[in-house]
Amino acid sequence: MVEALKAGAWDIAFLAVEPGRAGEISFTAPYIEIEGAYLVPAGSPLRTIAEVDRKGVRVALAAKSAYDLYLSRSLQHAQLVHAPDPNAAFELLAAGKAEVFAGVKQTLVASAARLPGSRVLDGRFMAIHQALGIPKGREAGAKYLREFIEEVKASGLVARAIEKAGIRGVSVAPRAPVE
Repeated sequence: MVEALKAGAWDIAFLAVEPGRAGEISFTAPYIEIEGAYLVPAGSPLRTIAEVDRKGVRVALAAKSAYDLYLSRSLQHAQLVHAPDPNAAFELLAAGKAEVFAGVKQTLVASAARLPGSRVLDGRFMAIHQALGIPKGREAGAKYLREFIEEVKASGLVARAIEKAGIRGVSVAPRAPVE
């Protein structure tokens, strides 16, 4: 998304709030929170989120995703194995080239159905806050978008959209503090 912004490809985007992007993008408050979690294959000795950060554990994930940026800062011992997208990261796990697949919970649940015996570890390593973003320097537009996001959360529109889509691992973000 940041590369597309630099190329002038978008004016407003739905994307993850990430401190590394804040220099170029003004974000609204989040409208949803998505759980970042781990999928492990059948027979994995890993049982908890905390056990993943060990020497010798390879974590497959989509490069430049919000959870990649977070895990690059957070993991001390596990090795990140970057793939171009979540499907390619899943293939690394399925091929035995990684012990763990990191991603958003709804992707992991769908992927688990394709890998018999695999399981999504309980809990989350992060909450990915999705928001509207606008290029820095367009503050008048950013103010309107912040108001819009609070309105669609308060009206129940976001909750109804989540329910209608049947998405698990996603919740409406809390109301933003009044500025």
